[in-house]
Amino acid sequence: MMEIKIGNKLISCEKPCFIIAEAGVNHNGSLELAKRLVDAAVAVGADAVKFQTFNAETLYSKKTPKFSRDKKKPFDLIKSIELPKEWHFELFDYTIKKNLHFLSSPFDFESVDLLDKVGVPAYKIASFEITDLELIKYIATKSKPIILSTGMANFQEIQDALRTIRSQDNDEIILLHCNSLYPTPYNIVNLNSIDSMSKKFRIPIGFSDHTIGIHISIAAIVKGASVIEKHFTLNRGMIGPDHNFAIEPSELKDMVQKIRDVEKAQGSDIKEPSKLEKLEMYEKARRSIIAKTDIKKGTKITREMLIIKRPGYGINPKNINTVIGKIAKINIEKDQWITWEMI
Repeated sequence: MMEIKIGNKLISCEKPCFIIAEAGVNHNGSLELAKRLVDAAVAVGADAVKFQTFNAETLYSKKTPKFSRDKKKPFDLIKSIELPKEWHFELFDYTIKKNLHFLSSPFDFESVDLLDKVGVPAYKIASFEITDLELIKYIATKSKPIILSTGMANFQEIQDALRTIRSQDNDEIILLHCNSLYPTPYNIVNLNSIDSMSKKFRIPIGFSDHTIGIHISIAAIVKGASVIEKHFTLNRGMIGPDHNFAIEPSELKDMVQKIRDVEKAQGSDIKEPSKLEKLEMYEKARRSIIAKTDIKKGTKITREMLIIKRPGYGINPKNINTVIGKIAKINIEKDQWITWEMI
């Protein structure tokens, strides 16, 4: 499986998961709040913070009807939460000084150019844009890694997007399994798609999580996710389209820590005792063949003279039939484990 480098991070199924704290539009049009989101992402140990770069005029028709979850029409809603161009440079510098990667999803050609000037190490393409092959092609010309979300997409649509990116000699692609419902019900998540996408496309696969809570993101790690993207907010009670299903900083911290714990727990495909187990537990807590009674030197050993119990310093219990009938070379006291040298 290939590796993709974003900034100073290598991303593959064999590397630590790249964790993106998705600030999105939860800055609510406030630069101060945007910086506080950056601070929160730094504090919990995320690898990157991600925003969204768009122009309402080129994203939604003013005639688009409102979504059932929103009170305003899409155009009016997103017009109020645009991230101004001039903020991008200040936010990028602020983020980099905190040793955090700055990412953003562009939704038009102008936004792609803006992010290129800002200096983003990679582009994130949102699920809704996967069929806009002109936009995807333009992003690919920037010769930077691309993280592509695949919410609502089928294999053919993903293949079309991949072919478009590769047509520009760009093969640095990470796919994110995703569900485009906010929040996503657990019963439609289909984490098995991570496996099928990995086998079919042979590139790093991650997960963009819109479920409530953190446990589905953690489960995705076991499925082999190389990237986790999760919306977060400073307070779910804030007004805005993405606050209610986002996690708060304390939950984000818990998610990052649990992901790192699960990564450590993954191990290898070899089943054997660990070095730590062998230090003590392997011998003291396992069973071996023990003298049930005093056995004098020269005595022929019978089954009634033996018991199997802890510790495991003696002969393995599976060899008890071999021990039976042997002659004791020395006096063996009751409750003494029996070794091969004794018989």
